[in-house]
Amino acid sequence: MRRFYARHGFAPVWRTREAQAESLMAVVLRSGGHGLDPELFHATVLRRASDLPSLDRDLLLSHAFLSYADALAHGAVPVERRRPGEDLAPEAVDVADVLDAATDSPDPVAVLEALAPATPTYSALRQALQRHGPNAASEQANRTRSRAIEVNLERQRWLPRSLPPDRVWVNVADQRLTFYRDHKPVFTTRVVVGNDAENRQSPEFRALIEGSFFNPPWIVPRDIVVAELLPRIQREPDYLARNNMVMLPNGEVEQRPGPNAGVGFIMLDMPNRFDVYLHDTPAKYLFSRDNRRLSFGCIRVENPRAFAALLMEQTLDEIDEVIGTGVTTRRAVPTPMPVFIVYQTAFADTEGTTQFRPDFYNRDARIWEQLRRRPSGERSSTEA
Repeated sequence: MRRFYARHGFAPVWRTREAQAESLMAVVLRSGGHGLDPELFHATVLRRASDLPSLDRDLLLSHAFLSYADALAHGAVPVERRRPGEDLAPEAVDVADVLDAATDSPDPVAVLEALAPATPTYSALRQALQRHGPNAASEQANRTRSRAIEVNLERQRWLPRSLPPDRVWVNVADQRLTFYRDHKPVFTTRVVVGNDAENRQSPEFRALIEGSFFNPPWIVPRDIVVAELLPRIQREPDYLARNNMVMLPNGEVEQRPGPNAGVGFIMLDMPNRFDVYLHDTPAKYLFSRDNRRLSFGCIRVENPRAFAALLMEQTLDEIDEVIGTGVTTRRAVPTPMPVFIVYQTAFADTEGTTQFRPDFYNRDARIWEQLRRRPSGERSSTEA
């Protein structure tokens, strides 16, 4: 608010721009089309804004427009109000600057609406919301799907506005990995994801695949050692030796490379604060299961050799040759590859059809509640 009014010499803005104000009010009141509750932007008060004193009306309009712009640009749920594992965010946008550009634009609505994602999935979800919207809300199935669409429109707003044309996309809710080249899927495979325990769920984040480890050891983190391995070791004193493992001085356990290593023959090097990686597994039978929520948070890939060959721009024979040495080897990928780990319970498939997946981590409800109301006394980012 301060930055916006500073651009206008701290003078009222909208009394001399009534046409723009009316257009912007109308689009804010239609924000349900983006899966946003208009009450987040003072809809009730906006409808009777003409009854307010001139200065109060000006401030109300500016705050509503800035809040709406911020929700489109960054998502309506601020990062600080998300779960620790919901760690995706788009590029920062100065919404005060955008609203300033809209004030004298012949089409102010287009200026603000351009802040929303322009991806095929966002467009498809908005269209699907119209089909499952208020007119159909009397049916429980439609109401449930409408909520899922609204939540996943929000998740779309957490993504970069321009997705990299070459990227790896892991939808945890779909338990599937897709590799894109020039925005087109060239490879897809099933994955095993984190189990349902809150501290074992696969998080949502972005990283860069920088290289590939062949014949990697598996370093078991201390929390897994304490929770899973120590009780086993107490029952079976030879457990470590049988599984080619050694206890490290820092309390971690290292499983040496081999056909039974927990991370298999390939692990992708993608540094991130969650220590979550894409890797192979010796337990191939798990990929035939519908419920593949079985890991400690990392992503096990069904066809890691073919995936690595694409990333490394090598043949399968060349990949197998490196694995065949049995030596732990790290090879850099020719070009670091963006990887997105997302949790989308509603999304558009390659045909543009809206797909729905179960919310097995129970994340949707909390996001939906935050899209419907703002906790009392909490300040919007536009008030800072």
